[in-house]
Parts: sequence; structure tokens; C-alpha cells
Amino acid sequence: MRPSKADVLQGTLDVLVLKTVDSMGPIHGFGIAQRIQQISDDLLQLNQGTLYPALLRLQQRGWITSEWGVSDTSRKAKYYSLTRSGRKQLQEETANWDRMSAVINRVLKTT
Repeated sequence: MRPSKADVLQGTLDVLVLKTVDSMGPIHGFGIAQRIQQISDDLLQLNQGTLYPALLRLQQRGWITSEWGVSDTSRKAKYYSLTRSGRKQLQEETANWDRMSAVINRVLKTT
């Protein structure tokens, strides 16, 4: 059973995109979606209507930059890279996620 859009906590997509761009280096939107799908064993599938507004939002916040380039299939594509403030935000979001997941795990394991 695949998680529905409502099952994803607010802000989760942003941290997934930031982490993917950080680990992969300059990457186009389709590549980001493919990588997240691959890493999640096909449990998370991003469509254009979800991913591209997130990329725009991250770019407006100054956490990623974009540059036009040519993909492996010789098509024009926008490649995204993490900025210094994006790297800092990723560290903060990762720490927040670790804290929140620890709290949720503690509550779930309470009898």
C-alpha cells in the first residue's frame, strides 16, 4: 500500500529534496524524483505537480540554485544545486527530524 499525500508530514518533501540534491550534486528535477523513488523502494513517488512547486519554493528561500544544462538524453534541463544556506537548513531539518522521530517512537513504544 502506497502512502497517500496526506500521510507525508508537512515539510518532509523539502528535506527529502535538500538531502537528495546534497548527496547527488547538481541534478535535474526528474533525477530528484527518480532518486527519492529508488531510495524509498518505490514507496514515495513524486509527480511534477508536487516536486516542481517544492523546487521553486526552495529556490525562492535561497536554499537551492538552478542552472540550465543538457541531460544525458541531450534534452535541455534545469539542474539544481544546494547553496550554503541550503546546507545549513538541511542540517537543521535533519536535527529536527531526529528529535521529532525520537519523541514519536517514545510515545509509540509506551505501554
